[in-house]
Amino acid sequence: MPPKRQLPTVRLRRLAAELRRLRKSAGLTREEVTGQTGINTATLYRIETARVRPQQRTLTALLDLYGVTAKQRGEIVALSQGASSQGWLRPYHSELPEEYTAYISFEAEARAVRNYESLFIPGLLQTEEYARAVIKGVLPMASTREIEQRVQARVERQAVLTKADPLTLWAIMDEAALRRLVGGPAVMHEQLKRLAAVAQEPQVTLQVIPFSAGAHAGMPGSFVLMSFPEVEDPEIIYIDSMAGDLFLEAEADVRRYGGLFDNLRAVALSPDDTLNLIAELAQEMQ
Repeated sequence: MPPKRQLPTVRLRRLAAELRRLRKSAGLTREEVTGQTGINTATLYRIETARVRPQQRTLTALLDLYGVTAKQRGEIVALSQGASSQGWLRPYHSELPEEYTAYISFEAEARAVRNYESLFIPGLLQTEEYARAVIKGVLPMASTREIEQRVQARVERQAVLTKADPLTLWAIMDEAALRRLVGGPAVMHEQLKRLAAVAQEPQVTLQVIPFSAGAHAGMPGSFVLMSFPEVEDPEIIYIDSMAGDLFLEAEADVRRYGGLFDNLRAVALSPDDTLNLIAELAQEMQ
């Protein structure tokens, strides 16, 4: 089995973007950089697309070629040295799918997350039993060990909501996610109680799009929009589908999904009315 590539942390993405910007400011193509430094073109491409962190001698050669000032050089070197830091990831998480571990890495560094879900309770708000039932249902061929690894990872992810500087979460769900009996009535009752409790936290905003809203812009599928503490770090959109996981970061995509989320906020119930609906459903499932 080939080794998995280095996860694209936020700092690694910022480093890649800065090196691309410096090369273009110098008026150089990748081929011209290769000709002047001897750095392989494929290696340079991987560095500029956040697939690998450059070795120190490679980074030095690039900064020399681009004429980077001492102050800026120090900032870039520091960025490179921290580019592979991946927060809370546990050793066994290396066995999880690469796209999921990349998502976990980004989420752990994010300042705010806007999440729309059409069929599921958002992962950051799931109870352990709900998560286990969902994973078993979605991955019927997974082994018990694989299921438990994913459940544990999902539970650990939720620490971002309770850390010293907690993540800000704005979650919107279709009413279908609340009514689907994942794991049975008892599991769903506890899940709805969890939603009601978490919605009281100041960093969490919860809304539901009721069936009465009819057709809406979120029906094609779920998505996550992540924002980061540093203004230099572009937002990321994450889409999980049966065709595979997808990360988008182009400005046009960020604007489109940001506008889509704003549209869903407008058609959804208010946070107070959402809590009332959750309470009603929880009572039905007792």
